[in-house]
Amino acid sequence: MPVEGYVPFRPEDVERYRGNRWWLDLTWGDIFNKAADLYPDKEALVDDAARFSYKELREKVDRLAVSFIDLGIKRHDFVMLQLPNWHEFIVSFFALQKVGAIVVLLIARHGLAEIRYLASLSNPVAWIGPDRYRNTDYLEILNNVRETSRGLKHLISVRAHENKAFIRLEDLMDAGRLTTATKEALAARRPDPMEMAIIIPTGGTTGTPKAVPRAHNDYITSVEHHNARWDINRTDVILTVAPVSHAQGMQMGVGGSFYHQAKFVLCDSTQPEDICRVIEREKVTAFPTVPAVVQRIVAFDRLKEFDMSSLKKIYSGGAPSSPELVRSVYEVLGCKFANALGSSEGSGAMTPLDADIETTCFTVGRKDCPYTEFKIFDQYGQELPPNREGELCTKGPTIFTGYFKSPEENAGTFTSEGFFKTGDLAKIDESGIITITGRIKETILRGGETISAVGIERLLGSHPAIAEVAVIGMPDNALGERICAYVQCKPGLTLTFEEMIAYLKSAGASVMQLPERLELIESMPLTKVGKRDKMALKEDISRKLGLEQVRLAAGFLRKHGERKM
Repeated sequence: MPVEGYVPFRPEDVERYRGNRWWLDLTWGDIFNKAADLYPDKEALVDDAARFSYKELREKVDRLAVSFIDLGIKRHDFVMLQLPNWHEFIVSFFALQKVGAIVVLLIARHGLAEIRYLASLSNPVAWIGPDRYRNTDYLEILNNVRETSRGLKHLISVRAHENKAFIRLEDLMDAGRLTTATKEALAARRPDPMEMAIIIPTGGTTGTPKAVPRAHNDYITSVEHHNARWDINRTDVILTVAPVSHAQGMQMGVGGSFYHQAKFVLCDSTQPEDICRVIEREKVTAFPTVPAVVQRIVAFDRLKEFDMSSLKKIYSGGAPSSPELVRSVYEVLGCKFANALGSSEGSGAMTPLDADIETTCFTVGRKDCPYTEFKIFDQYGQELPPNREGELCTKGPTIFTGYFKSPEENAGTFTSEGFFKTGDLAKIDESGIITITGRIKETILRGGETISAVGIERLLGSHPAIAEVAVIGMPDNALGERICAYVQCKPGLTLTFEEMIAYLKSAGASVMQLPERLELIESMPLTKVGKRDKMALKEDISRKLGLEQVRLAAGFLRKHGERKM
């Protein structure tokens, strides 16, 4: 049964992808079962609280799946999954996949604005998460969401105290009974591989998260080829410290581990000491992450206290990796480095582990899947020859078909031939090596997260002191970009940084939407057609950051000179 709002693949593409066996017609449940069948006694999953063999993990997954059926979760029901890097995320995810539900992935930092919007799109029947996590009280948020999402029947808590507002996930796992009848009922729930499996939220220019629906076939094919590019196999121990429900965590962590029957390690911290301790303890071999985390590790002053010798390869995506960072990985950690392009929508490329230093430092290598087409188009939709800069566009068995319930967005996102317009400026040379040169879309890439500038502007625009606001990304060596808000106040009024942050929090902004710098200006620069000139603002903040660096350097030299004298 088709899901309203999901754009199906073109019949001719389905015939081609299936006929050539580019799609394997596997589901997430299939790859999980295969791993458990092949290696039942192999260690499968480790987090801060437990460790499981594939056999033990399968029993937990199947028991929970039976309880989900008993709870009334049906095929094609949407369920929001918002858990940190805990083993319960994996158990819940595969149990939901086995009963044919569609999982709406939320990271723990998503706040009221994102949850409410995604709930309005998907009309979920259940939410799974902690009742509290760090400084967030989810019950308060969910009660607000329920005011407009009447179908949200079940709030399922994880690692929480008794609370009558929630059903405890632990109780559901204990309640599921594996009998001949329940096993047959579970097998009957296997979804069609052409059906939606998950929705991945990603930042966009519309001010709200764009919902990226992925079917089993196209996403598992993406998982297969992207992980093959950096030689993942069953002997690997894969560590995820970025949110497991993020696109990278799903593709490289969950997908890479269970498709290739590897061991998966979850760490709910991005602090270098915690990461190094886990790498040493679990003998991690493969570490997919973002440049900001890699930078923390190579700069960690106590790095030599830990045995990092098991670590063979690092995958870095989500933001550009500087040549200095790549070289420091080789010099400090002594492991291989894959510089990658990845996206929720499926476009993927990567430098091979044996690439020369120049290719790894300055490019994202070649496309990950040989059956996916990568082309460069100019602004008029004409394909460009090698080495010419234009928009990177992709189409193939690993690429999604359109944003969920977003016909207007989709109309401008695909070419007439069905190529996805990534919004990246790029060049492809004669050998197929891709160099990313910039971005067309108005988003901010902060530490691997794609953040909508427009969404923050809409929240700030209602502040009583603000006349005009423009939010941009300012360059940052550690995170790629940080958020900067340029504000023109109304006559006679002003705004402090603290007041701006407090207002955004009161408006339901998530941590990811909070600017890290405020610039007050007398008037907003405009382009010739009367739009806010963000290019001028980017030049302005770059100039200011440069001057600040000069002043810091001068201050250091003065102090150093005084000590010498």
